[in-house]
Amino acid sequence: MSIFAIGDPHLSLGCNKEMNIFAGWHDYVQRLEQNWRERISPEDTVILAGDISWAMSIEDTLADFTFLHRLPGEKYLMKGNHDYWWTTLSSMQRFLDKNGLNTLHFLHNNAVTVEGLSLCGSRGWMFEEGERAEGSITARELGRIRRSLAAAPPENEKILFLHYPPIFGQQVIPEFFDAMKEYGVKQCFYGHLHGGAIPLAYQGEFFGVDCRLISADYLKFCPIKIR
Repeated sequence: MSIFAIGDPHLSLGCNKEMNIFAGWHDYVQRLEQNWRERISPEDTVILAGDISWAMSIEDTLADFTFLHRLPGEKYLMKGNHDYWWTTLSSMQRFLDKNGLNTLHFLHNNAVTVEGLSLCGSRGWMFEEGERAEGSITARELGRIRRSLAAAPPENEKILFLHYPPIFGQQVIPEFFDAMKEYGVKQCFYGHLHGGAIPLAYQGEFFGVDCRLISADYLKFCPIKIR
């Protein structure tokens, strides 16, 4: 059993949102499927770190979710800033159950343990240039990160997945790194950054945590093997 991750697939099979207009996104659905099937087996676990679907409601995700469901592996979906379909966990779970999408799960205020390794995750937050990273949004997202980390068995090694980068350029939210240090997190994977922002991504150790970008276009639509 292996663990893979990828962020920002930006699927739009059930709506009219064309990603092919962006550089590097040509035939991205076909490339994602081919790479996925070549690397991932049914017994593997895959974390999808946000921006899953361009659908505006949970009902409109059916084509995108069915596509993911039919791919090998157990998939854990996280919330991104463009996941407008995201509602409550109970209503989203009912939608999965109703449509037989039993290989899809949600990583939100919880943790999943795979062979003694705990996978934790939340959307996180990234403030725009000139804004402060303080306030209610940061506090809310910090609470979700802490709830996810606290849901893992204390003795387990923990990996944290975020949608937003916890550090970008001169911007950093130290409270997030404080939480990672408290819970012994040594690896953090994040998405959100595309195109011209990719070269600016912080990749390496910061405050004792190895930070790595996993947005789909950066990975050339090939899920990365974590373990």
